[in-house]
Amino acid sequence: MKRHGGTGLTRRTVLKGTAAAVGAATGGGTITGFPTIWAQNIKNVTLRQFGTGVSNQNQIGEKCKEDLGITLQMTALDSDAVVQRAVTQPNSYDIADIEYWMVKKVFPAAVMQPMSVKKIKLFDKIVPIFTTGKLTSDSQIAQGTAPHSVGFVESETSVKFAGAPTDWFTMIPTIYNADTLGIRPDLVGRPITNWRDIMDPKFKGKTSILNIPSIGIMDAAMISESMGAIKYKDKGNMTREEIDKTLGVMTEAKKAGQFRAFWKTFDESVNLMASGEVVIQSMWSPAVTAVRSKGVPCVYQPLAEGYRAWGGGLGLAKHLKGIELDAAYEYINWYLSGWVGAYLNRQGYYSAVLDTAKAHMSADEWAFWMEGKPAKTEIKNPQGVVMEKAGAVRDGGSFADRMGKVACWNAVMDEDRYMVQKWNQFIAA
Repeated sequence: MKRHGGTGLTRRTVLKGTAAAVGAATGGGTITGFPTIWAQNIKNVTLRQFGTGVSNQNQIGEKCKEDLGITLQMTALDSDAVVQRAVTQPNSYDIADIEYWMVKKVFPAAVMQPMSVKKIKLFDKIVPIFTTGKLTSDSQIAQGTAPHSVGFVESETSVKFAGAPTDWFTMIPTIYNADTLGIRPDLVGRPITNWRDIMDPKFKGKTSILNIPSIGIMDAAMISESMGAIKYKDKGNMTREEIDKTLGVMTEAKKAGQFRAFWKTFDESVNLMASGEVVIQSMWSPAVTAVRSKGVPCVYQPLAEGYRAWGGGLGLAKHLKGIELDAAYEYINWYLSGWVGAYLNRQGYYSAVLDTAKAHMSADEWAFWMEGKPAKTEIKNPQGVVMEKAGAVRDGGSFADRMGKVACWNAVMDEDRYMVQKWNQFIAA
């Protein structure tokens, strides 16, 4: 199998896609070509998948059953619970749908098995952020736990992350995004251009950040650095002194009443913004869309310092073998073959293989979500609900503009335990 020697991509080519090749690669959306007996047996397989609610969605399970016959039993948990279950209950799942910062905690526990890249049909079409760390050949690798840094292990039996690509992958990327602050443009009363704007005394008692330590600390770092309070060597791997300074800035603001709340779930963030209790906060892209769907103005605001990114993927439990393991690979190949990618793109996320997702979207959908162009028609979510009117432009613009301006990734630091302890003290202050 041909491997990535480099990205081979430029900003101009990253979104072009090759729909003709997609049809041949994906068989029209369902991976085929196996013996009939194998195909019949695989329909009897049930795979237990767990992860966060971002991608553990019933519609994906239903489509998998329709196309492959495989039954997915999906369980959605919050981020901290996902990490705990992955490590302490390894026999309770077959597929781990986890984020890359979690991989740094989970994979060394030897509860997952490395994946053979030779069994992934579209491996060479995966966006190179996940294999080289760069979107294009001239991109800078962002700080934090960049996916490629925990993407490969040294061998089939290793739990040690490799410093360069190998034939053994920790998990196949499926979903990712570039996050920023959400704002209520009708209530903030001025342009929002920087991460530090969340600390403006004008917004006292009307701001929020998320309360998931490994993610929230990165938002805190983006805010603190934007304020000029701290200059980090690597905000994704802070020293104890940097952690203390960062959370000192946040604690001072908290005690002064700057924050209205600290949210943990998607729904909490939507309700805070839709109600007007909060006018500027950490948000996820679909949460902004959910607020808009209620008829409330909400913007996912591009900021001068760039985005905080995250990514997730599918990994295999160590105990998987035989036809269950074969079914898991088939499911993952199907996941990359286009339907799911288009489904996730329509929610404001990004898919790991762009070409196949493009083949499952209309030209106008692709232009709006991926190229940053004004919508020519109404833009609908996967359930057919109108999200944007004709003429709307996606906040932050194109895929290349957004993912090309990632400043850091959600991170697990060397001082992670110390950071979590200090974070919890900040929340309790």
